[in-house]
Amino acid sequence: MSNSSLELAGKNIVLGLSGGIAAYKAAELCRAMVKEGASVQVVMTEAAEHFMTKVTMQALSGRQVFGSQWDDTAVRVNGEGIANNMPHINLTRGADAIVIAPCSADFMAKLLHGRADELLSLMCLARPIAEVPLILAPAMNREMWANPATQRNVAQLKQDGNTVLDVGEGDQACGEVGDGRMLEADEILADLIAFFTPKSLLGQKVLITAGPTYEAIDPVRGITNLSSGKMGFAIARAAYEAGADVTLIAGPVSLSTPRGVKRVDVKSAHNMMLAAVKYADYATIFIASAAVADWRPTNPADQKLKKDGTGDVPQLSFVENPDILATIAQSERGKKGLSGMPDGLFCVGFAAESQDLLVNAQAKRIRKGVPLLVGNIGPATFGQDDNALLLVDAKSVKELTRASKRELAKQLVADIAARLGQSA
Repeated sequence: MSNSSLELAGKNIVLGLSGGIAAYKAAELCRAMVKEGASVQVVMTEAAEHFMTKVTMQALSGRQVFGSQWDDTAVRVNGEGIANNMPHINLTRGADAIVIAPCSADFMAKLLHGRADELLSLMCLARPIAEVPLILAPAMNREMWANPATQRNVAQLKQDGNTVLDVGEGDQACGEVGDGRMLEADEILADLIAFFTPKSLLGQKVLITAGPTYEAIDPVRGITNLSSGKMGFAIARAAYEAGADVTLIAGPVSLSTPRGVKRVDVKSAHNMMLAAVKYADYATIFIASAAVADWRPTNPADQKLKKDGTGDVPQLSFVENPDILATIAQSERGKKGLSGMPDGLFCVGFAAESQDLLVNAQAKRIRKGVPLLVGNIGPATFGQDDNALLLVDAKSVKELTRASKRELAKQLVADIAARLGQSA
């Protein structure tokens, strides 16, 4: 794996652990950040050491773990070892962020009031605020989380410029069920990646369709296609990370919803059409990446069609499905988007072809009336984790060479942001 494909390459993260049973998740988080290219320096409170050992965190981070403000071990700052009995100063210099996970109710209260009676709180107070953001992953019992004092502290910490992540809901170590669980390691990792992503689509409202549609023949059979939805889901994640408010209309797929994305599940092309038209009224960008069925059975059977032993085969007739992209692109706001007007809806279409990609993509762009058409070879990408794209507009063709769908999604989002910036 090339260094450029690592999501946190070059980032220096200080990972702080306060006391709480969720400390075991910090081990997985540390490992995940290191795998994504980050340098992780772990700092633990005395309470945290009752739940997780320094040995474990040192093994996972590859660095000495600090826990005492009186530690005189040399700390490397800008490539130089400094031993001045000031780890609360040295550990934050050159850091890109301090992440406290788990962050207990007590530690949040301590941060709010500027208390600094041990290394981790001292370090947070002494960090260069403008250069080293503080990101908190709360973890506590549901009653502690719901307590007005905790909620006041959370609100004030956010107002002070800190980032307080959501909490999870579910079974808790105490046996109760509710809000207050620390997010899982993969969720925190996704939030960190989003935190560091430039917000090129800040203020934009992005609507995306993804996956296949399913057209019923009878109650147990239907017509669909091989689209997995992976490309559209990757675009939704990249758009959210770029600062957009994202709504994802998903056909029948087996994919998890990207962090921060609002999801609407549909089944048929008709269902997708109704949802897309509804949510397009609130969008500024529409990306139609779904592989929508062109036709559906005219009269789906109410009961299962069965063989009767005669060898006769049911005769199916078809009717054309509505054209979702063309309908939205040729609306009043869609036409304004084509003309580059600021109050328009910028529409992006997808063409999944089996041959003559460029010719078919150019023709489809004109036929649909969209400013940008993204072409790909369907059989070469359906269900796969990688893809290759052609970006076709009225003046040029740009090739995005084969890469992961995650990487291509980020490139596409950056391209769309640049086009909107030029239009503005």
